[in-house]
Amino acid sequence: MGVKARPPILLVASLVTTALLAGGPARAAAGGQESAYVADGNKVDAQTLKGWRTWRALACERCHGKNQEGMVGPSLVESLKRLSKEEFKTIVLNGRLDKGMPNFSGSEMVTSNIDGLYGFLKGRSDGAIPPGRLEALPEGSQSGAPPEK
Repeated sequence: MGVKARPPILLVASLVTTALLAGGPARAAAGGQESAYVADGNKVDAQTLKGWRTWRALACERCHGKNQEGMVGPSLVESLKRLSKEEFKTIVLNGRLDKGMPNFSGSEMVTSNIDGLYGFLKGRSDGAIPPGRLEALPEGSQSGAPPEK
């Protein structure tokens, strides 16, 4: 009898565990583009923080819930699992009046922070950004490279 090879699933699981234990900020990119957000717990990059502030200023939680899990409007945690960044922008900027979603193309706050708003909601959807108050990541850890330890 020879030595049995490890099943591929165990190898994948050990690689994932190793990556998770390595720590550092989470980064997500949409469609191979630059990261939509950089998050380390409740600390996020500057653009994502502006998106969260836009969310708060416009009181989006009135329809989508304080944890973005839906109320009168749909759960954005679930919606961002299937919507592309472009689909998200179209919905936010043009609205869905038949479903009660207003048009935000006339809001300078939204139009200038749409990428950060997407990043915040995508991070919530991915589970990388927890619900609640956010803070800025320390300087130097907001780029695509992990922070120095």
